[in-house]
Amino acid sequence: MTSFLITGPETASFTILLAHGAGGAMDSASMSDLSKALADGGFRVARFEFAYMAQRRLSGAVKPPPRADQLLDEYRVAIGELGAGNLIIGGKSMGGRVASMIADETFAAKKIRGLLCLGYPFHPPGKPEQLRTAHLQDLRTPTLICQGTRDPFGSRQEVESYTLSDQIELLWLEDGDHDLKPRKKISGYSVADHMRQLSEYTTAWAERL
Repeated sequence: MTSFLITGPETASFTILLAHGAGGAMDSASMSDLSKALADGGFRVARFEFAYMAQRRLSGAVKPPPRADQLLDEYRVAIGELGAGNLIIGGKSMGGRVASMIADETFAAKKIRGLLCLGYPFHPPGKPEQLRTAHLQDLRTPTLICQGTRDPFGSRQEVESYTLSDQIELLWLEDGDHDLKPRKKISGYSVADHMRQLSEYTTAWAERL
């Protein structure tokens, strides 16, 4: 059985299922901050871990994650075991990418209402030619991607040149890195500012689903 870490009210109108990034567990500082921000916006947030990360907890051995397409079934199982209505799926970085790869099939089956990607890995850092956007061009699922403007996995200048589905909405967080964190001395924004903006924007987006 999948183990879930639940944050936010049980009576929430929407549940958001979040998967972690390639290197950070479901209770990492970044995942915890993001979950709290969404819970503060009134969402019920359920976090889960892919098997490789759960195994890392047990063994302590750090091995590279499987390819994203090898994690699709694990995400499908998590959706089924959570059994939530009014569900939005997504995740941090790789977790959001995996969710995006099964979004249309689950949306067509009326299992989800939308997709939320937090720091989407549009390409590996330093390799802008290795795009991970082919399936995003014709995506039919209502989608919100929250991205920092200086994310090395896809900056604003880069992403604005891509062909993406008109179902995808982008929230740009000024000077945010891959964890959506800004440099306050440079940008004037704090992490708390960005988490609040993320919370408010996602709430407004969900109300339109």
